[in-house]
Amino acid sequence: MIDKEIIIKNFSKYAKYYDQYSDIQNLCALKLINRIETDNFAVFSQGQEGFIRILDVGCGTGNYTKLLRNKFQTAQIKAMDISGEMIQIAKKKLKHKEIEFIVADGETINFRERFDIISSNVSFQWFENLEKTLFKYKELLNLNGSIIFSIFGPLTFFELEKSLKETFKEHEQITAHNFIKKQDMEKILRRLFNEVEIEEEILKEKYASLLDLLKTIKYTGTRGNGIMAGTPWSLNTITELENIYRKEFSAQKGKIITTYQVFFCRGSKILKDKTLKGKFQELRVYPFILS
Repeated sequence: MIDKEIIIKNFSKYAKYYDQYSDIQNLCALKLINRIETDNFAVFSQGQEGFIRILDVGCGTGNYTKLLRNKFQTAQIKAMDISGEMIQIAKKKLKHKEIEFIVADGETINFRERFDIISSNVSFQWFENLEKTLFKYKELLNLNGSIIFSIFGPLTFFELEKSLKETFKEHEQITAHNFIKKQDMEKILRRLFNEVEIEEEILKEKYASLLDLLKTIKYTGTRGNGIMAGTPWSLNTITELENIYRKEFSAQKGKIITTYQVFFCRGSKILKDKTLKGKFQELRVYPFILS
């Protein structure tokens, strides 16, 4: 079970460090925004109000919101995050009248307005009931609207998980939530939307040490209820864990390597006689290694 209070506490406590450690999140944001075909949404810009409406769920410090703003410059954007501290940082970055920032839990929102695009960058894995929430988002979409998001898959941090099991001889949970499997994500989307696409990428990030990796997990709020949420590890424990990690997952120049599995997903609420064409290719997998 996900403890939202712990998630809020973690994100809020380390909000000021988030941008320093969020390389993977920023890379996912770039890959996600590049998958949104502006021409697909041109019909909305010709609507009665003359602009499209976008909902950015889990906006964090506003990095992905900025990309949405740059791509859809006439759009009205509502950006929300569960952490008030994250929202304050985002507000300082983006002072545009077209962007409204609010503090809210993405699972409990109840807006009157409808949106043409609902998008989120690697935040849905923290939802207690993803399918129920996606159904709610479907109801918030205009006809021909789409939900487009990225979400971490279960191979994320698999090196750390394997090393933890060997170190502690038992399962040490890394995150607050088991990351969703590709086939389960696809099943949920197909139950809710009449056009669905999923792309998968395996990203490889290198860290100078295990401590650097643990800092990244900590300062991006992704530890959730799991790793290091209880009794702090001793230096001897971290050293032992790193030695085990390096035996199998070492990289060049003394670094260690960590996997992030990311699903880029789209579900569209379209009319039966219309098709929303994009550049997605079903379930494509290929590695991307950061230097």
